[in-house]
Amino acid sequence: MMYHNFMKLLLHACCAPCLTGFIPGLNDEKIRPDLFWYNPNIHPVTEYNSRKESLIACAYEEKLELLTEDFYGLREFLEEAYNKNECWPEKRCPVCYRMRLEKTAAAARNGEYDAFSTTLLVSPHQNHDLIKKIGDECAADFGIDFFYRDFRLLFREGQRKARNKGRYMQKYCGCIFSEEERF
Repeated sequence: MMYHNFMKLLLHACCAPCLTGFIPGLNDEKIRPDLFWYNPNIHPVTEYNSRKESLIACAYEEKLELLTEDFYGLREFLEEAYNKNECWPEKRCPVCYRMRLEKTAAAARNGEYDAFSTTLLVSPHQNHDLIKKIGDECAADFGIDFFYRDFRLLFREGQRKARNKGRYMQKYCGCIFSEEERF
């Protein structure tokens, strides 16, 4: 599918460093997205707030519209992860991806966007095949296109730029299980 600069894209944003890496790829395609913050997976609440505030500053600097579903969702995330997996936390990522992409797809459809995507696609630490599969499923369920691009080659440069701009740089993916694994 060919996209043009008039495409209305709602971009799920997980954090400022990933957004910083993702934006140049969209700029190459002449796309200026609106951003969507919905990340009930991020824990603890101090981490959630640090990432959100850094993203707000980044969106302001980039002159991007930021829509928020500002919900610290510890209980909802854990309930979803537990209910969808007999063997959690090892299988938490599909649940996490689906929660965020479903909410983004619904917001994109309701906001009359042409497509939705996620900054998770810039990270070499994420499962791209799974994100694409779930994104395509959400696209079918919500009747809106999922915009997939492999922007992993932009990751390191995005991290460098974010660091140089003094953005908050997280040390783990976001959920309490990834925090435990990291530390």
